[in-house]
Amino acid sequence: MSRRPNILLITSDQQHWNTIGAFQPEISTPNLDRLARQGTTFDRAYCPNPTCTPSRASIITGQYPSQHGAWTLGTKLLEDRHTVGESFQDAGYRTALVGKAHFQPLKSTEDYPSVEAYPILQDLEYWRNFHGPFYGFDHVELARNHTNEAHVGQHYALWLEEQGCAHWREYFLPPTGTMDPTQTYTWPIPEKYHYNTWIAERTNSLLEQYKKADDPFFMWASFFDPHPEYLVPEPWDSMYDPEQLTIPSLTPGEHDRNPPHFRLTQEEDPDFSHLAETGFGIHGYRSHHYYEYGSKSRLTEYDKKKLVAVYYGMISMMDKYIGSILDKLDELGLSEDTIVVFTTDHGHFFGQHGLQAKGGFHYEDLIKLPFIARYPGRLPAGKRTNAMQSLVDLAPTFLSFCNIPIPPAMTGIDQKDVWLGNADAARQHALCEFRHEPTTIHQKTYIEQRYKITVYYNQTYGELFDLEADPGELRNLWDDPGYEQLKAELLLKYIWAELGKEPMPMPRIHHA
Repeated sequence: MSRRPNILLITSDQQHWNTIGAFQPEISTPNLDRLARQGTTFDRAYCPNPTCTPSRASIITGQYPSQHGAWTLGTKLLEDRHTVGESFQDAGYRTALVGKAHFQPLKSTEDYPSVEAYPILQDLEYWRNFHGPFYGFDHVELARNHTNEAHVGQHYALWLEEQGCAHWREYFLPPTGTMDPTQTYTWPIPEKYHYNTWIAERTNSLLEQYKKADDPFFMWASFFDPHPEYLVPEPWDSMYDPEQLTIPSLTPGEHDRNPPHFRLTQEEDPDFSHLAETGFGIHGYRSHHYYEYGSKSRLTEYDKKKLVAVYYGMISMMDKYIGSILDKLDELGLSEDTIVVFTTDHGHFFGQHGLQAKGGFHYEDLIKLPFIARYPGRLPAGKRTNAMQSLVDLAPTFLSFCNIPIPPAMTGIDQKDVWLGNADAARQHALCEFRHEPTTIHQKTYIEQRYKITVYYNQTYGELFDLEADPGELRNLWDDPGYEQLKAELLLKYIWAELGKEPMPMPRIHHA
């Protein structure tokens, strides 16, 4: 216990908060359950943005998207931003990322180059020779595809070829591959070639290297599942009987009090053109009666059930490979000196409120996260707490545990004392931003223990929910006359929160 701890961050992608078997009996996650028994589960953890790039950039910068600049999908984290990996490197740590980065977009321009973009994404000779540095990670092994997406390439494609899978393109969509886009739920890729296998294998290899060299490390094992498309290999695709699962659905009339875009999602052919500003896709602003992937067919009653079963199967399969990483820590004798955190970048809808996937709908389903931290002998084991967490807190908290100075520009909160059980809370609220177009889709949500409020740029509508009386968020109180005083108080608290998160790049050092 005398040496500084290692840090192992394990993340899933787009995982609903209530999908850990220890707390939800309809799903099996024995390895995440193990982590929960051995560590502390935080039941009120939130993302700073419910989409991938902004939230992931917040993890490594300790800043909100409105501060680090990667404000939506299709943007990138500018290379001049300080990252937590750079602080670890300065302190003598090895730093690595295996799996999904998504710090950059799929398109590159002269002004904003991206190595996660076509065509370099699939230039395997480039990736054979490139392993970093990349945003503070001295070693990276990357992929860019969720399940069978055509974006497959980078180090994952190289690994597939090294494994003898010469026909790997058969498992991915055109134009890269030849898989039929109408095929869903069962992914024909053998489990030994699945990216879960790759991530666990490569993470464990790096753990062995660091152990042999006796190097301290900050490592991120970044899984892609259960982000749709809903595809998983056998037998995981049939692990759950859809008829035995609780299937979320729309409550009639629940969107009557909500902003207009909620109601539009329940129409057959809604018109969101008034929100389209940049000409790029606006995630979630569509009819949610249709499957968002593959052939985009209309969801039948069977589909609404089956996709939940496959989503759970994806999580259970991922859990197996998370277990192999935890086992490797034990095997190498690293568990006692390694802080392990499991979480995700944001949540997911699989029928809640009549919604699918994600978008500008700040329900708890989308912005609240599974979040477990383990540090044997230091963090309380088997504990659950409502102490609020945000992904922006990870960077400063990791640095604090390792006695590395926290850069003053980081606006996340050091949660060390809360994690250790020495303090009840370090923050009284969380903030979630969603700016998907420059002006037309721009909203922020303030969440405290009981209430949450969402405001929209240049709009008089909003949302106010009482999470204690209405945990399912079915009754929007924004326009309720009986809650005018509460709304005013929450709006003031939101303003205070915005003022409170302004960065201070340096301390004040003199009176003038």
